[in-house]
Amino acid sequence: MRITSIELAGKPTRDGGMPMAFARIGRRLGSDTIEVTIVLPGGEQTHTAAADRPEDLWAMAHRLQEHLDGGRGTNSEINEVYRELQRFAD
Repeated sequence: MRITSIELAGKPTRDGGMPMAFARIGRRLGSDTIEVTIVLPGGEQTHTAAADRPEDLWAMAHRLQEHLDGGRGTNSEINEVYRELQRFAD
């Protein structure tokens, strides 16, 4: 079995409504990159990270965690996102 994409939802807004951000993480078969699309109220941002570079995945985890949670997180929060990205790594 191989996971080809996942979707993550960020923290809900302060009023308990919809999450403030969503993310789609995926890797096409045969691709050397992992694609991350961050969906915000103002639009989408798409980023890529090299699937064979842990430092790229760590940088992406920082960016993704900050968008999903609405602020800079602790190492344990970033590690949680990093583990999701590792599903797509080489």
